[in-house]
Amino acid sequence: MRETKLNRNTKETQIQLYLNIDGTRQIDVDTKIPFFDHMLTLMAFHGNFDLNIQCDGDIDVDDHHTIEDVGLVLGDAIKEIINTKKGLRRYSSIFMPMDESLTRIVLDISNRPYLGYRMRLNREKVGTMDTQNVQEFFKALIANARLTLHIDLLYGENDHHKIEAVFKAFGKALKEATTIEGKSVNSSKGVL
Repeated sequence: MRETKLNRNTKETQIQLYLNIDGTRQIDVDTKIPFFDHMLTLMAFHGNFDLNIQCDGDIDVDDHHTIEDVGLVLGDAIKEIINTKKGLRRYSSIFMPMDESLTRIVLDISNRPYLGYRMRLNREKVGTMDTQNVQEFFKALIANARLTLHIDLLYGENDHHKIEAVFKAFGKALKEATTIEGKSVNSSKGVL
C-alpha cells in the first residue's frame, strides 16, 4: 500500500491528512468549507483513493489559508508516496465532462513544478468558497508534490460544473500517472 499520514499545524490551520493512492474510496473530508469538501471528495472518489482530511482553519478571516494549506499537505503526501518514482506510468491526460463543461488535465510526475492554468470563472464564490482559491489549491499542491500540471477549461457555463470537472479529472489523472507499469524510472535520464 502506498499511503501516508501527515500533519500541519500553523497559527492559521491545523490539518491532519491520510492518503492511500491504492485505496478503495474510503473518504472523510472536513475542512469546514462545504464546497471544497465536496470537490476533494470527488477527486478522491474518481482517483480511487482513500483520503481523510480534518482541518480547522481561520475561515472566519478567509478560506484562502485553509485551501492553500490543504494543497500544501496533499502535495507533501503525494511526494512522499511516489518518492522513488520507480515504475510509475508518469504521464496522464484526461478529458472530463460535467454537463455543459469540458476540462482537459495533463499531468507529468516530472519533479519539476509547473502549473498551466487556463480557466475562467464568472462567480466570486461557489457556496462559501472563493473561486480564485481553486488556482491557489493547485499551485500549492503541485509546488509540494513537484508535478507538472496543465488545467484547461475548454468550455462551460456553470462555475460549479467547471470546478467539479477539474477536480474529478485531476483525481483520475493522478491515479493513472501513479499506476505501476515497470521497475525503473520512466525517464531517459534514469532519474527525475
